[in-house]
Amino acid sequence: MSLQALRAALDRGDDAAALGALDTLGSADHAGAAPLALHLGRPSLAVRWAGDPLTLAAAWLRLGDPRAALGALRGQKGGARPALLRARAAWQLGQEDAAELAAHARRLARAEGDAGALAAAATLLGEVMLWTDPRAALRALAEGLKVAELAGTGADPHLLAVLAHTQAAVGSREKAARTAAKALDRSLPRSPARVLALLALGREEEARAEAREGELGDVWGRAFLVGDQAR
Repeated sequence: MSLQALRAALDRGDDAAALGALDTLGSADHAGAAPLALHLGRPSLAVRWAGDPLTLAAAWLRLGDPRAALGALRGQKGGARPALLRARAAWQLGQEDAAELAAHARRLARAEGDAGALAAAATLLGEVMLWTDPRAALRALAEGLKVAELAGTGADPHLLAVLAHTQAAVGSREKAARTAAKALDRSLPRSPARVLALLALGREEEARAEAREGELGDVWGRAFLVGDQAR
């Protein structure tokens, strides 16, 4: 299989064909396919293939190894996307400055006009503040929704999944269920967004199976499990 065949399968939304193409790529295509491996929920392949430090760090974070992610980012200059990855690593490590680092990444994304990084920073802030100040989390997530509205794109499914948990935390359970269903519909197989959406819908066994398939570290779902507010 070729990288072109992999991209064609992704373009037509054929997940099974895309996974098959990914698994049979020649070594010459591995570096170019690393971001696609991450997109398809195969972070271990992305770790093996990535030449780009940001892709490598993102893959390590999917696997739940924040120290390896920080190692991949060593020497990277300032910017919204490296800052965002460092902030998520801090969150996975349970550091007290995770919210501050996420807010810093958000400021950089605003300054750079990076809509994708801004939405991701809003999502991370929502995750960090969910149990300590859910209404502040709602305000952070609202900025991410506004970014999508201004860009004329659909809201990011990861953001929607976190929003569903936050809505439930403030007592809006019916609204949370609708938001979670929307997040599930938009999410990719084996992605953190799908796992969190399933957890918001109370479908824990499905969420665990999806996380296993996507090689996701336990940290992705731990803070969202019903009744578990510890990291």
